Amino acid sequence: MMIKTIYWENGAVVFLDQNALPQTERYIRCRHYQEVISAIKDLTVRGAPAIGVAAAMAAALGAGEISRLPQDKFRRRFYAVCEEIAQARPTARNLFWALERMKKSLEAALQAGRKNLASALVAEAKIICAEDIEINRQLGRHGSVLLADGDSLLTHCNAGALATAGYGTALGVIRAAGEQGKKLHVYVDETRPVLQGARLTAWELQKEKIPATLITDNMAGFLMQQGRIDKVIVGADRIAANGDTANKIGTYSLAILARAHKIPFYIAAPLSTIDFSLKTGALIPIEERAAAEVTGFRGVRAAPENMPVYNPAFDVTPARLITAIITEKGIMTKPYRKAISALAEGQIRP
Repeated sequence: MMIKTIYWENGAVVFLDQNALPQTERYIRCRHYQEVISAIKDLTVRGAPAIGVAAAMAAALGAGEISRLPQDKFRRRFYAVCEEIAQARPTARNLFWALERMKKSLEAALQAGRKNLASALVAEAKIICAEDIEINRQLGRHGSVLLADGDSLLTHCNAGALATAGYGTALGVIRAAGEQGKKLHVYVDETRPVLQGARLTAWELQKEKIPATLITDNMAGFLMQQGRIDKVIVGADRIAANGDTANKIGTYSLAILARAHKIPFYIAAPLSTIDFSLKTGALIPIEERAAAEVTGFRGVRAAPENMPVYNPAFDVTPARLITAIITEKGIMTKPYRKAISALAEGQIRP
């Protein structure tokens, strides 16, 4: 079954409303780029690769809104639109990667003397979306060799089809292994504070009929102690040049627990998640979100009024705790700085 997370249709961006899941499956149609920005900010569409696709499509919508401008004014206004989109969320590298690619597409269209610039940018956004699905299938095939028949896996947050244009990163690896006939069981961290594991990953795994068990975040160490976890596999929102990886808050704790119990800890992410400009994870910007995500859930308050809250959306797992990084070009192992440097220099085979 193919979950369609986001796609372009009849001049609009259409995406599955992830805030409505799992109770309601509904699609939202956006015809203005500001609507897509709002959807990224409020997690209606989320997951680093999906955010990248959404950013590209938002830029394409913006291009359509300014298509009648002379080319010099079009270029200036398009760059301003991209800057607006870039403010939507700060941590996911894929958002910025996609906007950089859209700008390059515009420059190429101008260089080639294209008249209909907006049409060229829509075409590029569609390509980015289609490529994301194929990239994740390739990533899944590479990563599947790390999973053995009968493995019990732990995953955190949602790194499935919902976090991408389709198929998924960490769940893509699990899907690919399942397609090869391997019998797996997935333990799903609920992922506080907004429960992407409980609401989204659990929903996806049920759709795929992959055996799974939902647990609270603070149960993970106990399951490892009991010998019930063979491997941990998660996605990523940004990877620094040394392999340090930002992912949903709580990932770092799982990496430490996995190291203590001698359990492999894998990151699954496309190459577009790597930020070659950042030497270490200490430089990755960490988004802080609203206090209401912690003090209650969907309008039901759980904490006292006026209680101070600290709500970082991500943490950074040091490269030393990561067993391997799975990409669409293959599996990277330590030393990550050397492997990532080779990628930056154009030697794209990890």
